[in-house]
Amino acid sequence: MELGVTLRAWRDRLSPAAAGLPAGRSRRAAGLRREELADLAGISVDYVVRLEQGRFTSPSAQVVAALARALQLTVAERDHLYRLAGLVPPTGGQISEHIPPGLRRALNRLGDAAVAVFAADWQLIWWNRGWAALLGDPSSVPVPLRNFARDTFPVGDDGGPYMSQWPVVSHAPDEVEAAVVSDLRRATGRFPGNPRLTRLIRSLTEGNRRFAELWSAGSVGAHREDHKVVQHPVVGPIEVDCDVMSDGDADLKVVILTVVPDTEDESRFRLALVAGVSAPA
Repeated sequence: MELGVTLRAWRDRLSPAAAGLPAGRSRRAAGLRREELADLAGISVDYVVRLEQGRFTSPSAQVVAALARALQLTVAERDHLYRLAGLVPPTGGQISEHIPPGLRRALNRLGDAAVAVFAADWQLIWWNRGWAALLGDPSSVPVPLRNFARDTFPVGDDGGPYMSQWPVVSHAPDEVEAAVVSDLRRATGRFPGNPRLTRLIRSLTEGNRRFAELWSAGSVGAHREDHKVVQHPVVGPIEVDCDVMSDGDADLKVVILTVVPDTEDESRFRLALVAGVSAPA
């Protein structure tokens, strides 16, 4: 029962505003509703109910990680949640998908941008409404395929696009490719022997000739900005500036897409938001 009681307490303390959700209709409690937590974590409402009522006490590591992100837990709280679920908390050698509360609050304030967060191996772990409106809602893509490295270097029939569900043209594609390879090479040093990272690199090396060439050459790049054109199917082409920032030892990558104010691109981006997308992940 402790798992359910703890989850309920953490849900009650997180306000919709802190979670990046609209205030909506009047509320009897200040915290999140069960359906809101379910949407944020990408699980069913019934699953949340069973967890909180103690009818299910063994969620998977993937579910626990999603709940920790949705509830904006600290590292210590996240580790406690893993232990309550009978799981071993992530160690320093594992790729983290945990977004610190302070970073999450900052991300929620970037309302005029399309923003996503990637893990050290370029696995997509969070995105906002603007990202889904501009590039397509990633929730429709299988979780293992939400990976920008896999999208940049398609492998066989599993090739993208995934990060964007419609065409995106980069003004510096060679630099982007080199930077992705460099990031993955750095990740192998930061997280040696990580199974997920090892499988990704093996798949890309064996299945994509361009990746294999860059990897064998020891390619290193420091590309952290780009200019792209998104061919949006509803509002037409939108030119965006892309900036990538890293956060701490976890090597999280925050990708921010912005448009120049008072331009046709800004008008089209706002029209894309109006066109309607799903809630944030």
